[in-house]
Amino acid sequence: MPVIGVIEPGAKAAATSSVNGRVGVIGTEVTIASGAYTRALKRLRPRLEIYTRACPLFVPLAEEGWTDNEVATATIGLYLGSLQKSGIDTLILGCTHYPLLKRAIGDFLGKGVRLVDSAEETAREVRETLRDNGLLRRRGRGATSFFVTDVPDRFVKVGRRFLGERVESAVRIER
Repeated sequence: MPVIGVIEPGAKAAATSSVNGRVGVIGTEVTIASGAYTRALKRLRPRLEIYTRACPLFVPLAEEGWTDNEVATATIGLYLGSLQKSGIDTLILGCTHYPLLKRAIGDFLGKGVRLVDSAEETAREVRETLRDNGLLRRRGRGATSFFVTDVPDRFVKVGRRFLGERVESAVRIER
């Protein structure tokens, strides 16, 4: 059974697409402190210049749906101002919440910076692996069920931001 993580696919996409060799990585404090993206990028392209930044306030902004207001714009400016000045041409969105801010981040950094969504790259790699092993579903969609340990209504609200209308309900379970 192949195991596919989220770090390698995002790093591969960034290392491949960077023209000037300057890549930024944003993530939670734990993700950035782990150095996982830096190590993966250096394995793929040892001469890359890598600029990292923890952006912890991006998670609550995404969960509240504050992705295109003045609070989001100001927060993005505070976190990414130095990355913008560093001359990066590629930025890895190293947290599952950050793609909800993708448009605002892209507007701030400009068209010269490619945004790499690690989750999207991971999904692409999973699809390729399933296809290569003859395991790809040929038609239709499978069923989804959501089980949470928090408030189901909140999960549905936030889940719709990520997955669209497919999140109709959730069931609370005890830990």
